[in-house]
Amino acid sequence: MKLNEMKTLLREKGVVGAGGAGFPSYAKLTDQVDTIILNCAECEPLLKVHRQVLEAHTIEVLSAMTEILHISGAKQGVIAIKEHYKSALQALEAEIGDFPGLTIHKLASVYPAGDELILIKEVTGRVVQPGKLPVSVGVTVCNVESVYNIHRAMEGHSVTDKYVTVAGEVKHPITLLVPLGTKVSELIDAAGGLTYENVEYISGGPMMGRKITPHDVVTKTTNAILVLPEDHTVVLNKNRNAKISLRRAMSVCCQCRSCTELCSRHVMGYPVEPHMVMRVLSNGGRGDAEALAGSMFCSGCGLCETYSCPQDLSPRVLIDALKAMAREKGVKPPQDMKADPNVKDADLKKVSVERLTMRLGLKKYDVQAPLCEEFSTKSVRILLSQHLGAPAEPVVAVGDTVKKGDVVALAKEGALSVNIHASIDGTVKSVQSKYIQING
Repeated sequence: MKLNEMKTLLREKGVVGAGGAGFPSYAKLTDQVDTIILNCAECEPLLKVHRQVLEAHTIEVLSAMTEILHISGAKQGVIAIKEHYKSALQALEAEIGDFPGLTIHKLASVYPAGDELILIKEVTGRVVQPGKLPVSVGVTVCNVESVYNIHRAMEGHSVTDKYVTVAGEVKHPITLLVPLGTKVSELIDAAGGLTYENVEYISGGPMMGRKITPHDVVTKTTNAILVLPEDHTVVLNKNRNAKISLRRAMSVCCQCRSCTELCSRHVMGYPVEPHMVMRVLSNGGRGDAEALAGSMFCSGCGLCETYSCPQDLSPRVLIDALKAMAREKGVKPPQDMKADPNVKDADLKKVSVERLTMRLGLKKYDVQAPLCEEFSTKSVRILLSQHLGAPAEPVVAVGDTVKKGDVVALAKEGALSVNIHASIDGTVKSVQSKYIQING
């Protein structure tokens, strides 16, 4: 298969990054790179999907990686996996000998090792400069489930299902393969129901995930549903208010620099200095304005508010507010800033995932979540925008009969977009501006 053929196939089959912003996979494929990295770092505590998919479908994932290498002309493919993922690593080591060109890079158990830019530096030693894309240093990064979906696309299958870990206050933590558009409440039922009365739901990890409700649905980027008590530290962090955070910063920030010293972007040399942002904002906007510009490159990893600050302040919330304000005013991140390649004691400033899990009060939830690929539902609400880029445009009408895998919305022409497919057999019940409802 040629590069353009693969790009067309992935756009038609709806393959996007299975996590994060969901960058369409066809747009990542290029012949301008020499290295392809498979990301199996499972960035946040409690997340398990990618290591489980790699263990269950090792040959399929490695086969797809080999094909990506071939069509892109890249010289090497690297499977980046945390060294304590023992069972996934064993499955990988048992098969990788049959796939020339692929190697294993073992990662330490630190957060956020799965961050794309940090991963590139760990694996290759190259630094993606602020505002640039990985291709600028000759690298493409794909996560495990995305590559597995590429394999399935080559076999003729569209993206219709998603692996999701259900953890926290549920009776039986589990990782499920569910049709896109399935209600979160159904996943909770499949995990045996709740073990706590007053809870909140988080889609994604405890650090960078977002609060949702049981009525929300699974999308192509849903990696986990975490169920936590409403007064849990993680939930309270999600409820922080920018105005209150600013007043607290003005009142008690002691400029200890802990937030900056452990900032994951600062440690890799980026001009992100949360303590300086706190200083400028606490002084009514007076001071080093360049610190505010540098904060545009904050990844939102959350270490500053959950791990670093001894006074429970939240630089992240304030930086998020600044970035939102900049977007509203059309201000783009500066293009002339450079990363410092010589950060002092960088290796000593990496945060242990185990320590982070303990600090967040999540140790009791860090248990096995067995993989189950048998799940069914009678109704789905498939969102037309499940990824970075333009929403797909509906091509079905109310009353139409569809089969699983049928195209129900086409990628928008001339835009970064992918097709959307029916995730179950059934009848189209509703076609709205944001979703398509299908009843089985």
